[in-house]
Amino acid sequence: MRFAHTSITVKDLEESLRFYTDALGLAFERHREIPENRAEIAFVVDPVSGARLELTHWKDRAHYEEGDQLDHLAFEVDDLTSTLTRLRSLKVPVVKEPYTLSGGTRRIAFVQDPNGIWIELLETAGEARGR
Repeated sequence: MRFAHTSITVKDLEESLRFYTDALGLAFERHREIPENRAEIAFVVDPVSGARLELTHWKDRAHYEEGDQLDHLAFEVDDLTSTLTRLRSLKVPVVKEPYTLSGGTRRIAFVQDPNGIWIELLETAGEARGR
């Protein structure tokens, strides 16, 4: 398992992109619409460490409470099925069964940590890994 990224919810994607790139010096990596979730995401990356931050804008959400900003943490796994089997044996709640987003190529699933924080598991099997 390899840590992949942290996702935060943002109110204004363009404003957030300007902040993270212009003010903090992260590099824009990519932008993607997620129509089935009524969301759009953008990734920025730290050019020194390679750490990634996913900025998630939920189009139907106008109000946020303090603390709502952390969306999820993401880990890449080689075999999603065996990882979920192992986590289930440890009584880790699986909150979203494996699926693939439209236009996507990787299977993903979500589990929850003991605090209710969602953890995204991204399957890497069969894909080139040198990001």
